[in-house]
Amino acid sequence: METKIAIQGIKGSFHHQVAQEYFNQEYDMDECMSFDDVVKSLLESKAQKGVMALENSIAGSIIPNYALIDRNNLHIIGEHYLDIHMNLMVLKGQKIEDITEVHSHPIALLQCAVFFSQYPHIKLVESGDTAETARRIQEQQLKGIGAVAAPIAAKLYDLEILAAGIHTIQSNKTRFVIVKTQNKELPKEEINKASIKFELDDTAGSLATVLNVMNNCKLSLTKIQSMPIIEQPFQYSFFVDVIFEKYKHYEKAKNILALMTTHFKVLGEYKNGRL
Repeated sequence: METKIAIQGIKGSFHHQVAQEYFNQEYDMDECMSFDDVVKSLLESKAQKGVMALENSIAGSIIPNYALIDRNNLHIIGEHYLDIHMNLMVLKGQKIEDITEVHSHPIALLQCAVFFSQYPHIKLVESGDTAETARRIQEQQLKGIGAVAAPIAAKLYDLEILAAGIHTIQSNKTRFVIVKTQNKELPKEEINKASIKFELDDTAGSLATVLNVMNNCKLSLTKIQSMPIIEQPFQYSFFVDVIFEKYKHYEKAKNILALMTTHFKVLGEYKNGRL
């Protein structure tokens, strides 16, 4: 049976690019218009695995996605880092002087503001999805209109790239995670990264003590994200990523932290995608 992968967006989106690069087997795709729909696809067993963006090197953490994974008891089984390349694409045979409007997701347009400041004749129009705009230009043969999207979208929808790499900050990476409803994916000897969640009260030094345990157990902290617990003033949930050389070191830390913290939960155990 062919695996079905749920992605946020359509073919030609950055999530589609991640699915192409991460999965080396044949798969079918469930195109979802929101991250909530990705989760729904997994919970209803329409798809077996999902791709979700979790943080960007410029914009930071996508906090609602942490909550979605936690609340729906999804498990992170892998991660993938993608260099985000923004490109201006149009129907073939046009020059930049012919373009009067460029449509794309507002974040994509924002990341390319300096490039477009050189072309005051171009009106920037916000749309819901980068790839969807590229598809619409081809389907409706829209002359004079460009899209800002990933290189994969130009290839897929047979558009010409007028300008490549037009994002202002060239080092622009997004971390995506692969999620599913069960956590049985890799043998212990292949696991060298984990995502965990726990809660702490506002006792002085409680977080420092937890971090000390991680350090003593030879875990390296790569990410810590705090979120206030609604209706519990001054109490916080912490989402933490750690990497380690040996699973037994992590296992020891996990057992200690489960006793030291409240609502301790493993969100995923997987292979570090940044080796």
